Amino acid sequence: MIPESVQVVIVGGGVIGCSIAYHLAKAGITDIVVLEQFQLTHGATWHAAGVVGQLRNSQNVTRMLRRSVALYDTLEAETDQAIDWKKVGSLRIASSKDRMKEFRRSATTARSFGMEMELLTPKEAQDLFPIMTLDGVEGATYIASDGYVDPASLCQALAAGARKRGVRVVQGCEVTGFSIENRRVTAVETSLGTIRAETVVNAAGMWGHELGKMMGTRVPAFAVEHQYLITDPIPDLPKGMPTVRDPDLLLYWKPETRGIVVGGYEPDTPAFARQGIPRGWDQQLLQENYDRFEQLAANAAVRTPIVSTVGVRKMINGAIPISADGDFVMGKVAELDNVFVSCGFVYGIAAAGGAGAVMAEWILEGRPVHDLWPLDVRRFNFHHNTRYFMYDRAVEIYAKHYAMKWPVEENTSVRRIRTSPLYPLLKERGAVFGSRAGWERPNWFAPEGVEPVDKPSFDWPNWFEHVGAEHAKVRAGVAMIDLSSFAKMEVMGPGTLAALQRLAVANVDRPVGSVIYTQMCNERGGIEADLTLCRLGAEHFYVVTGTAFGEHDFAWIRRHLPQDGSVHTVDVTSGYAVINLCGPKSRQVLAGAAEEDVGGSVFRHAQMKPLTIGAAPVRAMRVSFTGELGYELHIPTEYAAHVYGVLRAAGEPFGIADIGYRSLNSLRMEKGFIVWAGDVSPDYTPLEAGLDRLISWKKGDFVGRDALEKMKADGPSRRLCTFTLDAKVPVYGGECILRDGKVLGVTCSGDFGHTIGKPIVYGYVPIAEAGHHDYEIEVYGERIAARRAEGPLYDPEGLRMRG
Repeated sequence: MIPESVQVVIVGGGVIGCSIAYHLAKAGITDIVVLEQFQLTHGATWHAAGVVGQLRNSQNVTRMLRRSVALYDTLEAETDQAIDWKKVGSLRIASSKDRMKEFRRSATTARSFGMEMELLTPKEAQDLFPIMTLDGVEGATYIASDGYVDPASLCQALAAGARKRGVRVVQGCEVTGFSIENRRVTAVETSLGTIRAETVVNAAGMWGHELGKMMGTRVPAFAVEHQYLITDPIPDLPKGMPTVRDPDLLLYWKPETRGIVVGGYEPDTPAFARQGIPRGWDQQLLQENYDRFEQLAANAAVRTPIVSTVGVRKMINGAIPISADGDFVMGKVAELDNVFVSCGFVYGIAAAGGAGAVMAEWILEGRPVHDLWPLDVRRFNFHHNTRYFMYDRAVEIYAKHYAMKWPVEENTSVRRIRTSPLYPLLKERGAVFGSRAGWERPNWFAPEGVEPVDKPSFDWPNWFEHVGAEHAKVRAGVAMIDLSSFAKMEVMGPGTLAALQRLAVANVDRPVGSVIYTQMCNERGGIEADLTLCRLGAEHFYVVTGTAFGEHDFAWIRRHLPQDGSVHTVDVTSGYAVINLCGPKSRQVLAGAAEEDVGGSVFRHAQMKPLTIGAAPVRAMRVSFTGELGYELHIPTEYAAHVYGVLRAAGEPFGIADIGYRSLNSLRMEKGFIVWAGDVSPDYTPLEAGLDRLISWKKGDFVGRDALEKMKADGPSRRLCTFTLDAKVPVYGGECILRDGKVLGVTCSGDFGHTIGKPIVYGYVPIAEAGHHDYEIEVYGERIAARRAEGPLYDPEGLRMRG
């Protein structure tokens, strides 16, 4: 029997769905039903390998995975259900010098996150994994708190813990549809009847995409094929052997009863069920493909020769969940107000405990305690959810699971999904494109005779000197960068001003034509959006934000608009191309291209002025992200190529150049400008980030004001600091900040400042430690002397961009 109505319906009885139910019940929400179309664990959970690792590039994702381990340490005692949790540690082998450098970077990141990771010699690694050879081994890392668990037992224990607290689990119940009214799911239709629900959670694993489509939500979570084999018994395997990975050989090993599991991530795995998962896919496996496994078997024979001398007890070829970018799909969907999702877990057993905990926070509090933007469903756009894109991209992501984690790298599959009108013009001029939210964006420009291709490195990559040359062009002359991928929205109608005043920390009641840079905060004072507003009329604003943040930021704004329909929003991202004209000679170029006067006395900083450039109408916003005099030219899309040509002709006497996003990042870091999801997020407030100058305390109430006033009175507990390094080393963020041997934090941004000639990093430091001058930044395991700067490193008074 199913209930007529419940507070929460969770669709999916795998390890993720059961973990969410368990954690909600622990928090006191027990009016929950878990719906499973087959039996618990019968999707992908039952055949998962069960390896549990914790360290990831994101501090908050690592925190989530550490919560899994903390739960697995106690779950068996709590539920009286064995989960076969073996906290034996994890060993990662480096079979190349580059991999060892990657491992040193990982060890630095682990240190900054407060995790213990040991760097081992080849012999020390062999002592832990005696069946390995030392051929080509450069070293290894070891995390003692990792391990492995039995996936099916874990799922059943979580379900048992939830049931003990009153959660109902209904198996053999297929969801067939949803009733939706006013952006809310009001009822879940099933093969056993209809259930009214206040909140619905999509934890359907590889069915997540199809379930999302039933509700009209974008959930790019599906499946690819993954194989591993279980060997016959191997004599003398040590008790307590760790899980092992050799990413250079694409392999992992995990102890199994008297034998060992050998699996890996090979290129060109097939995507599973491109046309939809067959009905009745209940605890099923795919046909073994020994030919496809041959590469992994050959590599296993290199590192563990004994594996090729014992028999294969079983080959498992299962469909495992994955998302369109390889990271989890979690959070509140943008399209509906009471629907959450938690799908796409390519390493779901490692994540399950922590994911259930943070999803419970998300459902109960509206957000997790620590921001999880890298996993947030709102990071996806329309194209991510299409069959054309998501399957081929997932195959590439799967193949890269053990690939070298270069500090900067682009995916290559399914490209040119979204292109600016300037794309073909810039390609002809040597642009090397990256992809962001499906947009092709110029990262750098290869001069004539230089191959226009990225060659990533842990040292200085092939684009370093060319990015430096672009940087210099902006500082000394004039350049253009295509910013057409910016997300743009217009907000209009009675009540618009009042709504935006309540959302923004800055005063937005400025004269028509004003450009206002502001943050929007949540009730805790955390920064939910970092964007620009341009006032077009008394009740009409133009909103501009970063390429990847439109879904997130615009959903935040819409959620806080009046519910009476008096305020309307229109996403105009595709309607306007954007060219940033920047550099000390940019006014001279603009003057030669525009019909109107653009002199400094009539077109001041932070103003918007309608211009005519060539034959095109342009919204020109005098703003800068480079620290130089600059203009963002917002151009109706059909005129963009024309305007680019007019500007290029006007700029030729001044040596006008094209630049890319990599030089833009270097320029903004010298000027002290921050980026959302890197330097600021809902975890940080404007006071902690040094943005308090933007807060209008006189304008009245706004979201987050109470929390910010309290922080202002008490003083923030941490501070975003800028550091320069004494040695010329590559930095990208994720480095460890130390003083007198004490770990203070982790850097959030890093780049080389080509004007000042030094590496620059930003990072948060406890306020008690934020007033010193001398620090150390650990880079690839080496501690580099660093200096904290007060204010921007370049033009601290802002005279150049305001002149």
